[in-house]
Amino acid sequence: MAAAVDECGHGLAFGPFKLVMSERLLTKDGIPLDVGARALDILSALMSRPNQIINKRNLMSLVWPDVIVEEASLRFHIANLRKALGDGVDGARYIATITGRGYCFVAPITRTRPPGKEPPAPARFQHANLPPRLGRMIGRDEDVAALSAQLAHGRLVTIVGPGGVGKTTVAVAVAHDLAATFSGSVLFVDFGMITDPRLAATAVTSLLGLSVQSDDPTPSLVQFLKDKRVLLILDTCEHLVEAIADLAAAITSGAPNVHILATSREALRIEGERVYRLDALAYPTDMSDLGAIAVQQFPATQLFIERAMASGARLEVNDAKAAVVCHICRKLDGVALAIELAARRVEAYGLEQTAALLDQRLTLLWHGLRTAPPRQKTLQATLDWSYELLSDVERTVLRRLAVFVGHFSLEAALEVVAGGGLDQTAVSEAVDSLVEKSMVAARPFGAVMRYRLLDTTRAYTIETRGNDGEGPGLAARHAAYYRRWLEQTGNEWSSLSTGLDRAPHFAALNNVRAALTWCFSDDGDVSIGIGLAAAAAPVFRTMALVPECHRWSERALEAMEERHRGGPEEMQLQAALGLSLMFTQGHGEAAVAALHRSLDIARARGDRLNEARLLGPLHFFHLRSGDFGACLRYAERCTDIAAPLGDPDATALAHTLMGMALHILGDLGRARVELDAALSAEKPAGDRQIHFGFDHRNWASLVLVTTLWMQGRPTQARALIHQQLRDIETMHHPVAFALLVNAVATLLWIGDLEVAEARLDWLVANATSQSFAPYRHVGQAFQAELAIRRGDIDAGAAKLRVHLDQLHAARYELFTGRFYVVLADGLAKAGRWREAMAQVHETARFIETTGYTSYIPELLRVKGCILIAAPGLDDTEAEACLLKALQQSRNQGSGSWELRTATDLATLWASRGFQDKGRALLRSTLVRFADDHDVTDVKTAREVLALLE
Repeated sequence: MAAAVDECGHGLAFGPFKLVMSERLLTKDGIPLDVGARALDILSALMSRPNQIINKRNLMSLVWPDVIVEEASLRFHIANLRKALGDGVDGARYIATITGRGYCFVAPITRTRPPGKEPPAPARFQHANLPPRLGRMIGRDEDVAALSAQLAHGRLVTIVGPGGVGKTTVAVAVAHDLAATFSGSVLFVDFGMITDPRLAATAVTSLLGLSVQSDDPTPSLVQFLKDKRVLLILDTCEHLVEAIADLAAAITSGAPNVHILATSREALRIEGERVYRLDALAYPTDMSDLGAIAVQQFPATQLFIERAMASGARLEVNDAKAAVVCHICRKLDGVALAIELAARRVEAYGLEQTAALLDQRLTLLWHGLRTAPPRQKTLQATLDWSYELLSDVERTVLRRLAVFVGHFSLEAALEVVAGGGLDQTAVSEAVDSLVEKSMVAARPFGAVMRYRLLDTTRAYTIETRGNDGEGPGLAARHAAYYRRWLEQTGNEWSSLSTGLDRAPHFAALNNVRAALTWCFSDDGDVSIGIGLAAAAAPVFRTMALVPECHRWSERALEAMEERHRGGPEEMQLQAALGLSLMFTQGHGEAAVAALHRSLDIARARGDRLNEARLLGPLHFFHLRSGDFGACLRYAERCTDIAAPLGDPDATALAHTLMGMALHILGDLGRARVELDAALSAEKPAGDRQIHFGFDHRNWASLVLVTTLWMQGRPTQARALIHQQLRDIETMHHPVAFALLVNAVATLLWIGDLEVAEARLDWLVANATSQSFAPYRHVGQAFQAELAIRRGDIDAGAAKLRVHLDQLHAARYELFTGRFYVVLADGLAKAGRWREAMAQVHETARFIETTGYTSYIPELLRVKGCILIAAPGLDDTEAEACLLKALQQSRNQGSGSWELRTATDLATLWASRGFQDKGRALLRSTLVRFADDHDVTDVKTAREVLALLE
């Protein structure tokens, strides 16, 4: 193991502790501590590489060189060691955990010698001028540890970041941590008050008490430093960056024991420099799952709360106030100075009013500490300082970049910002320079770099731009670019399944929204807006932003002049309006009229492919509204169009629509063939395209679940359901609700009531929060069905009737036949025979009117059971009903309906003394269910069979 000291009695001292490894002795204020052998080895290993990160694997190999141990053992001994040292108590810091990387010893260390062997004390560095730590730092421990480690390995490190992020605070903290390592020889040079680059070297020279006798004192400064070990802090270098770069290069070349830590909004860009980009403080990006306690674990929100209370505010942070604090910190991008300035307003304005003022306008003139440097007394001063350092071209580019909201690509910047005397080369160079100067933030999204202005910078820049005359032209170029971008990338959206894939596209949507808002404003360009809305509509649908799809489609159609109607833009907008109305408001006339108008435009233009594609949402509309005969007509029409086109997507769509229609009609065998054909021809997910909101793959899979169950394959249906449930977890689209509704419907048939209940709770909650009223109503209706199946019939029946009325009002009739049958069956089991029989007759009328004939076998079975059980009714007619139900289920190929009917018919026959006949029927029917042991209907049938044998 690497020893912390040599074996001649030397030791290392830190704080009140002293470690002499030759004696395996750790003392505190001269008193020996018993920390255990392994903990002592860990401490020795860490102190052998002070301010260096040692990863966990290397640390374990040093402490346990010949033994394989679990990481938990290391964590256990580290925890005990920290406890013995009092790490974290009263601000003491010894061992830092660098998340994902390892551990680092960060306390200042001095070497000691045995008594009588100490060398003469070095002369004190009389020019040391390190400022005190600048208050309690929050969220910067890892940055300080990492910077200390970098300065140990390299001699020049530059902390780079935007104004107000905390560069100086961190630099001072690092200097304090390393002061003992440099025996107190730390020189802090603040260049903030120096404006002449010729005085950069002079500032350092004068702090060292040297005489300045030439225009360039650099050579004499280097000569003075060449044999000295000094930590030089060069603070606020950005406005003198070239002069300070030359100075730093000369010092690192000629003074080998001098280490330099610089702070700047851009790198010095000299040989040997290590750049450390200081990010803003972390803050919660989503409050959905966080409460008041969890929120205070984030550095930005913790800083805000502490500074607000320190300024006299009485701030008791509950969950509601925590959400406001998060909003403020997000608005200020986690920038420490901005957060501190806002926090100081809470005592005067209150928390909510402070947030409101920020929303109305970033208050750039709020004042901070009187002792702060002039450039940091207000945000305005900080940004003025940075803005004045830019060239004329950089200022122009920065002003124009303020048109972007959130992230943007370099391609977007080149197309939108160029013009008016600026070519794309100049724009590209300016963007690079603005990134270097921390005026524009850059971060990768996947393989592409994205840029953004912090909100504080953007607000300042917009105000600076004022009425420069560039606004309308810039906004028009911005809107036109995002229209082209949507048209070019429209086919990609449907394949974006992960958060990482979606992130850059969602970021770009912020710019689309801003462009749409401008286009339809009094000063905007409506013609660009109509095209932009048409290009955005399918994206809004794909990304489940249905209310926005409705809003902008409707706004664009209202603005469209008559002479521009009948084209592809109106076709797209009408389809978007119809679909968004259907999802959010139900199946009203306005929705179907918009869909038919879109279809008419496609037909008039001879656009056969889009005509076929538009039949999908129309089929879907009539499926949900209960016009099942129309579903078959649309399926047949789609088949006729798709056949000569030879388009794979159109062909798969035709198979899907036909499979759905045949399923409803009870032709399960042919339905299965069509659905299998749709799914077997399906492309990989990344190549799949969704047209007009209809994803035929998901709908084919959805109907296949029900078809499998009805055919008597519950185990296969259940397996497909669980695959769909896994898929739903990654979906962000209304089709997830449809898949879940159908999965729940089949789970209730199978008898998996607990799984169904959990999914129903999620469905109702999310449909409510996302304003999908039809799905909320159908989810609540299924909850009522669940109550009936569990025996709470009276309450379940009452609730089901209420929710059926809501579904009728929304014209959502897809599950009406099912709920009617469930209601009739439940009423019969409760002995409410008259109501049950009335419900049977109403259900029969519904099936006859709508054509949902696949429920006929089950309705006949329920009617037969009522006739058997109801006093005074003819059980001879009951047998006829059950026999007819049995024949109908066989005609449809519905094994599950057949099993239910066979069970009831066998029970009836047994009651009349025909056990053999009933036993034979059940045996033959149960053959196909040999592997379905845990399905409710199968268990019931086997119990009856056991009684008959």
